Amino acid sequence: MRAKEQFSCGVVIVAAGRGERAGALQDGPKQYRAIGGRPVITHTLDVFATWPMEKTIVVVIHPDDEALFAHAKGLISSDGPDITFVHGGPTRQLSVLAGLKALEGSGITNVMIHDAVRPFIDHALLDRCAAALKDGADALLPAIAVADTLKRGSADGKVLETVPRAGLYGAQTPQCFRFAPILDAHANAAASGRADFTDDASIAEWAGMPVTLIEGLVDNVKLTIKRDIAMADEKLTRNALPDVRTGNGYDVHQLIDGDGVTLCGIFMPHDQTLLGHSDADVALHALTDALLATCGAGDIGDHFSPSDPQWKGAASRIFLEHAAKIVRDNGGTIMNADVSLIAEAPKIGPHRQAMRENLANMLGISLDRCSVKATTNEKIGFIGRREGIAAIATATVVYSGEIK
Repeated sequence: MRAKEQFSCGVVIVAAGRGERAGALQDGPKQYRAIGGRPVITHTLDVFATWPMEKTIVVVIHPDDEALFAHAKGLISSDGPDITFVHGGPTRQLSVLAGLKALEGSGITNVMIHDAVRPFIDHALLDRCAAALKDGADALLPAIAVADTLKRGSADGKVLETVPRAGLYGAQTPQCFRFAPILDAHANAAASGRADFTDDASIAEWAGMPVTLIEGLVDNVKLTIKRDIAMADEKLTRNALPDVRTGNGYDVHQLIDGDGVTLCGIFMPHDQTLLGHSDADVALHALTDALLATCGAGDIGDHFSPSDPQWKGAASRIFLEHAAKIVRDNGGTIMNADVSLIAEAPKIGPHRQAMRENLANMLGISLDRCSVKATTNEKIGFIGRREGIAAIATATVVYSGEIK
């Protein structure tokens, strides 16, 4: 341990690998695979970006991955510090050296080197690392004591011996160092032709730097094979709050003399009719607005202007099915549609089942997810005077992914 010094932190995120064990040739490098709806590296960067410590972040990427990295960086949930990138080398060791050289001259005293494919780090681990570095540690290795029984095997697949696990640890990242000594150690290793180091702590050991163990994090696993990525996605998806949205709609149309009204697409003979540019189906108009509201897509007038002659006398089914398509195109699943009609006449009850069936057919959902209710206005106001009919609609939609 050394005396305390002024502390400033740099971060090198290593993301230049091809990840063949995870099937990179078919699906792209594992650091850009989606887990929980975002690339692995985005989750990793989010932890560092939101960590309340002043830092400089450099990401080491493959030259072919600039577009993938730009997309992943754009999905970070926090503004945070500026994040730059450099191109890596043919090995992890040389990629880390490129990242360290990118920080040279920045004035940092310490550096954290982290694998991009370890997205489940947390601020508590980073805090522990920073505290130990501030106390003067030359090098830190987050680690977890080995819990499994270890066996040494022969080339022909036979067990040679049981290896005592006392004092054995699984190494994690971020591995943390005083900046100048680890940069020198990496440069000297490269100059001497040594390319067999499996992590940065082993280079520090080779260079004579004392490496201190620090409590790691059980969840801080490295995503190596396809199954790891699938399990990470399942974990994030399972823990994520569902994106459930509810929209409301209201519409009213004037009643005039006529031969019937159309509500929820069902024509009902009556001594009045609803006045409107289209068929004046207040129920479907209200429900159209409710669906559009769930993804911020405006209202019915934005999509079907009442001044446009092509919608003169149009069936409102067109409007509702258009809104449903917008919802689905944005990754939405319609869960429920509820319409309340307020009218003195005609009687809705005899037609309620047909109305529900119409809604189910238009929206492509089951009948039990469609509700139609009716009430009078107790002869109060314009509805009570049979001057108009009003409708209130509510729609519930579950969305997956980003809204376009």
